[in-house]
Amino acid sequence: MLALAFLAVATLPAAFALIFCYDEIVDRVVCGWSEWRDRRREKRTIARLDRAIEADALTRDIDLSEFDSVDRRPLEQLAADLRRLGGQRIGGGGRSMVWHSALLQAYDDRLRLACRALGIAEHLAELEGVDQEIERVRVEGVLHAAGLALPAARAGLRQRHR
Repeated sequence: MLALAFLAVATLPAAFALIFCYDEIVDRVVCGWSEWRDRRREKRTIARLDRAIEADALTRDIDLSEFDSVDRRPLEQLAADLRRLGGQRIGGGGRSMVWHSALLQAYDDRLRLACRALGIAEHLAELEGVDQEIERVRVEGVLHAAGLALPAARAGLRQRHR
């Protein structure tokens, strides 16, 4: 009987805490259960969508090892190169024709690499003269629409493509 009395006295603070915090304990249990139910529902929805659009069939033919190749430059570095070369192209008024043509060649190479990285079709190598300039402006516009901020075609103005 004495052991039961000690047990009752020892558990009395825990019983009071349970009585006073009952609503918070129930709230935590209910919230945990509803979060678990929401996560389970989201997983089922994602699985259902994957089956509906056959996501595995869409990604089966993509070779992910191409993205890990050593010679592939990061897109951020390509964007920085394009901004630097584009700024030099715009501001290089007093330079020689050789320098200007080498700069355009380097700029076009970076445009081609950026297009290849983003899966955009371009025809810069196939064209010459005014047609190449028009293609360069088109490619810049498509890259700008894809999120690469490139320098403006004229100094002091922001390039806008819609």
